[in-house]
Amino acid sequence: MNALDDLGLHSPTTIQQKVFSVIMSGRDVCGIAQTGTGKTYAYLLPCLRQLTWSKTRTTQLLIIVPTRELVAQVVESVKELTPYMTLQTVGIYGGVNINTQRVEVEKGMDIVVATPGRLYDLVLSGALRLNGIKKLVIDEVDEMLNLGFRPQLRNILDLLPVKRQNLLFSATITEEVEALMETYFNGPERIEAAPTGTPVETIDQKAYEVPNFYTKINLLEWLFRTDKEMTKVLIFVATRELADQLYEQLAEKFPGLAGIIHSNKDQNYRFNTIKKFKTGEHHFVIATDIVARGLDVAEVSHVINFDLPAVPENYIHRIGRTGRIDRKGIAISFIMEKDRSSREAIESLMNLRIPIVPLPADLEISAMLTEDEKPKPFEKAIPLKTPKPEQGGGAFHEKSEKNKKVNVVVRKAERMHKKYGKPKTRGAKKK
Repeated sequence: MNALDDLGLHSPTTIQQKVFSVIMSGRDVCGIAQTGTGKTYAYLLPCLRQLTWSKTRTTQLLIIVPTRELVAQVVESVKELTPYMTLQTVGIYGGVNINTQRVEVEKGMDIVVATPGRLYDLVLSGALRLNGIKKLVIDEVDEMLNLGFRPQLRNILDLLPVKRQNLLFSATITEEVEALMETYFNGPERIEAAPTGTPVETIDQKAYEVPNFYTKINLLEWLFRTDKEMTKVLIFVATRELADQLYEQLAEKFPGLAGIIHSNKDQNYRFNTIKKFKTGEHHFVIATDIVARGLDVAEVSHVINFDLPAVPENYIHRIGRTGRIDRKGIAISFIMEKDRSSREAIESLMNLRIPIVPLPADLEISAMLTEDEKPKPFEKAIPLKTPKPEQGGGAFHEKSEKNKKVNVVVRKAERMHKKYGKPKTRGAKKK
């Protein structure tokens, strides 16, 4: 309570209020709430309240998340809530030296926050024991499955003590997640702050219909020049290659104000970019979906979908980076003709149409096209006919006599008959 007073938090969000008493009762929980509504504190507050002091530093609380950024965010949240408690928390993730983490883990800790891959590696090496786990939290489990952590997650669940409390939190629940809960959870109580796929009400959504990639860049630059409220902007793109291409364009025209994060960047670079974004040194950061759920930056003013995501649920997670904890936010999408089906799927998930805004009158519509956008010339496919061989085929001259011979298998009995005129036998056996 002292920590909450220091943080200036005096009233819980909807999801925090709904799950607190249920978690305190010891029941398994499946919490569904939009990104940015305080899910992290929703499970940390009751879990920290029930942790008991352990002289041996046996791990009691295990929190599994999909990305390194989310590990760092959760560890930071634990530290914010525990300045008046004696607890040791360790964050574990890939991309860094495993030996350093092994030494830290072997010292003992109360809380482990980890990504599934590195967690399983440390368990297999014997550095980390899971037999003392009393509470398991799985945050954004559907993203873990999308990232290919399915086998590691199931192996970890098989290694945990049977008697434990299971808590799962996400903005969306898929059929595969339902099957996972049915296998490993004990009758979880489903608590919804809002139905799955519901966008945060504090986010103002709108979209522009644009013809091509370079017009998108022109529109982005126009927005940055004309809208002075764009102080912290997250720009989501479909691929790492597009992220690099867009960064080159923006970094040249807005030197020092642009940052970039994707899985090809090393961990220190990603953490430094987030730090500069939080402090305001970077006004906008270009990112891929891998960090859509692991990036917790206060007061993100705008989220721009430079490309619409292929998975409709990812749209909810993207725009949830703004409008957090009852603050107002703006989500802008750039939609091309090829995005029609993705747009319809997103609107169907939200049960809401995204308003289309007309393009600015002074916007330059680029005639330049990328290689992927250029129309492909139509070429009639002419089937190739193989020439038929001449009559006889094969060699162009007659075979010699010796090469005309055909191997014929002659039995021994036939050879004997030909030589002696009668079958050759050994004769009667002597008695």
